[in-house]
Amino acid sequence: MLILEASDLKKYYGDRLIISFKNLKIKSGDKVGVVGRNGAGKSTLLNILAGEVDPDEGTIHRYCSISYMKQFSDENITAQGKILKEFRVEKKVDTENVSGGERTKLSIAAALSKGRELLLADEPTSNLDYEGISVLRKKLSKIETFVLISHDREFMDSLCNRIIEIENGKLVFYEGNYSCYKKQKSIKMKSIQNEYEQYISEKSRLEKAVTERESKSKSMKKTPKRMGNSEARLHRRESGEKRKKVEGAAKIIETRLEKLEIKEKPDRIPEVKFDFSLTDPPKNKIVISGDNICFSYGSNVILNNTNFKIYNKSKTAVIGPNGSGKTTLLNLIYGNFKSIYKVPRVKIGYFYQDFQNLDYDKTILENVMGNSIQDESSVRTILARLLFFDDEVYKKVSVLSGGEKIKVSFAKLFVSDVNVLLLDEPTNYLDIYSIEALEDIIKVYDGTIVFVSHDSRFINSVAKRLLLLKDGQITEFHGNLKEFQEQQKLKNDNSNYSIEKSILQMKLTEIISKMSLPNCDREMLEVEYKSILHELKSLKKK
Repeated sequence: MLILEASDLKKYYGDRLIISFKNLKIKSGDKVGVVGRNGAGKSTLLNILAGEVDPDEGTIHRYCSISYMKQFSDENITAQGKILKEFRVEKKVDTENVSGGERTKLSIAAALSKGRELLLADEPTSNLDYEGISVLRKKLSKIETFVLISHDREFMDSLCNRIIEIENGKLVFYEGNYSCYKKQKSIKMKSIQNEYEQYISEKSRLEKAVTERESKSKSMKKTPKRMGNSEARLHRRESGEKRKKVEGAAKIIETRLEKLEIKEKPDRIPEVKFDFSLTDPPKNKIVISGDNICFSYGSNVILNNTNFKIYNKSKTAVIGPNGSGKTTLLNLIYGNFKSIYKVPRVKIGYFYQDFQNLDYDKTILENVMGNSIQDESSVRTILARLLFFDDEVYKKVSVLSGGEKIKVSFAKLFVSDVNVLLLDEPTNYLDIYSIEALEDIIKVYDGTIVFVSHDSRFINSVAKRLLLLKDGQITEFHGNLKEFQEQQKLKNDNSNYSIEKSILQMKLTEIISKMSLPNCDREMLEVEYKSILHELKSLKKK
């Protein structure tokens, strides 16, 4: 059943066309994921569908009630007590002491409590911990129809059955989840690359053919020396006829060249190369360590007599529930906390999303070159890898979106003289393409990186170690999040096996005891004994 339709819609900001499409239909059962580069118009689209922003052209018909889960919301929270408890924020309503993740949970609970037919959700997983994301995933899986903007690829994979890509203001539709979209998009990009290469080959062939015929035509104009007048007239007439044919053929080829459909060159993603030795990196095996760390905010104990180590050139993810002290730990590492030791040659760069390191009156290139120890060629490569191509590097920072400013901040860190990076939620507010680009840069970065993230796919892609924060303690794990979860599952399975095995063995002991009693039903007990032995064997096989 059709529940929303938008037709011939256009939206401008100033003289810039943000959104322009012919038709969009949302039907019952559609679980739509919206993707696109930062500034492509994803939030604008949801604002228009929700009726919070009017289009400049076009019409929208809404045949349903709508609930809107905004990315930044200051509305008063009115939510069902059950949902608040599921997100564990029932005690946070009408209080000022609320973290970013808790505020997000409150906003989600309010939107879900309205029980509308269509849910619009703009980056609902931002600032959520793993528990919050898990609860939200279960809730959305039970909602029949939604339109979702998210940079969390695992989240979209588990929920969406359609993907809308916003590209140059247009909507491109793909069936399936995010992984299906990626496969279809990859095939499409290969086809575009092949078409471009064929276009360049054909253009080159036609230009060469025109040049050859023009050269041949010029050579025909010359009359050989020592030729009589009558022979010269005959030669000129014959050569004139041949020249007309050659020039005619050249014009036909020129016409074909003019009518040749132009194919734009696809953006080429360059390989990142820069001289990391310029940062004078430390040679120590362990570059940062914490011993017997204790830290509190008043009576709220964050870290309680705990330890950790950061290894040279490692990529370490700091994970844990909201309020466990992840950002606090980064702050302590960055500062001069007495219980944390950093080797002498460590130079730390800290990314956090307030853009204090950016000069809004300068261009992207000027900002990044300002403190760069790399040459301009390396800087341009980093910027291109972060999807700032060609003349885009001359844009003023003041006109950039929040996600684009984040990428400029990253670029400044990567080409600076620092050799240890602290990144606090680096994927928040980045589009999916930028997250994947950031992953690729981090993988080839020669320095040490410690980062906080709730993006499971990002962690699994780049992290080789984990610092797990819970109940004031830090636990180190060598491996990524997927490997940790598999180990935990194995431990749980082993624990369950031990419990089940103990129960069955106790039953066997009980049966043996009963068999020793006079007047027992031995035949029935033997049947039961064999049955339990069979259960034990089956349990061991599992």
